[in-house]
Amino acid sequence: MDKNAFSLTALGTAFMRGYHARFDHPLIFNDPLAYGLLTEKERFLIGQHLIERLKSVDASEETACLGEEGALRRALQLYTGAATVLSRAKYTDQALEVAIGRGIKQYVILGAGMDTFAFRCPRALKKVEVFEVDHPATQAFKRNRIAELGWTIPPGLHFVPVDFTQKSLDMLGTRPPYDPAALTFFSWLGVTYYLSRVNILDTLAALARISPPGSLVVFDYLQPNRAANPKEAARLKVIGDSLKALGEPLKTEFAPASLSSDLDRVGLRLLEDLAPPEIQKRYFHGRTDGYHASEHIHFALAAVK
Repeated sequence: MDKNAFSLTALGTAFMRGYHARFDHPLIFNDPLAYGLLTEKERFLIGQHLIERLKSVDASEETACLGEEGALRRALQLYTGAATVLSRAKYTDQALEVAIGRGIKQYVILGAGMDTFAFRCPRALKKVEVFEVDHPATQAFKRNRIAELGWTIPPGLHFVPVDFTQKSLDMLGTRPPYDPAALTFFSWLGVTYYLSRVNILDTLAALARISPPGSLVVFDYLQPNRAANPKEAARLKVIGDSLKALGEPLKTEFAPASLSSDLDRVGLRLLEDLAPPEIQKRYFHGRTDGYHASEHIHFALAAVK
């Protein structure tokens, strides 16, 4: 990502979460505020882009007869990664709720993008301080949008601009009101794919250094050898090509078999590695639409040792 450019995938993620909250049933994850962070023009342009993407990979007569709304729904359910966006958000919210009940005092959202947690969960801010950590350009864009909407920034929400390719997360540990002695929950969603392996492990090591044992981190990751299913491989290629065109290409994978040892070396203990079959069972079982777990994405939960 260009150092002066905000993340276009952040807008796409907000679109997916917002569309799902408004038009899908039953809900996998409910974010009623996400659509509001996008202008009408942005929603239109993102929708048109997704429809064109669908037409480029599925020129069937069935798709041609869907109409724009039907084509958009089909694109979101089959070719955009929206199912991953929604299920990883639900997984994180569930893990965070349990962690708050066990004494977590701080919630750090790494690569926060257009996340709305601090605005849609006001009761949680009575129990935890929230820190949104993101690229300076993306964070500036979001803060300007919040100001345009007239939203009031809650007292417990803190913005921390940082470029992970240039600076270490260690800087957060010396920046009040962050407390390096307080139990902390970190979420890192939809980011590891775009960073180098060194950047990822350095960031995980840093969060272990700036939080006490028992602190937690949730992140998602790409697994290698993910082309077993031809249809899924085709979908991944569509997503990968689109991200590359946006200037945010996929870079890094982790092997599930070695993830525990990878984390151990940076001061973390793997608690759960949720594989695609488990994600499918937990979040998509019984659905009659096209949403389904990706065959190449895992959700991981780890604790600081």
